[in-house]
Amino acid sequence: MKLKKNVGKVDQIVRYIIAAILVVLGFVLPLYWLFIPAAIALFTAIFSFCGLYKVFGINTCKIEEAKK
Repeated sequence: MKLKKNVGKVDQIVRYIIAAILVVLGFVLPLYWLFIPAAIALFTAIFSFCGLYKVFGINTCKIEEAKK
């Protein structure tokens, strides 16, 4: 199954920043459950795919796929 990219560059950078902040907060405060949303934000940024965006039909990625 190929995932169609639906996360744009700006959205991707914001997700990396949120993931980094959550990881730091998880270590500084003993709130280790913060690693779960940090991992979700990180993986959605790495793969440029968000399942919630797919459900709601949102697409912030400006790259159009090649037409067949």
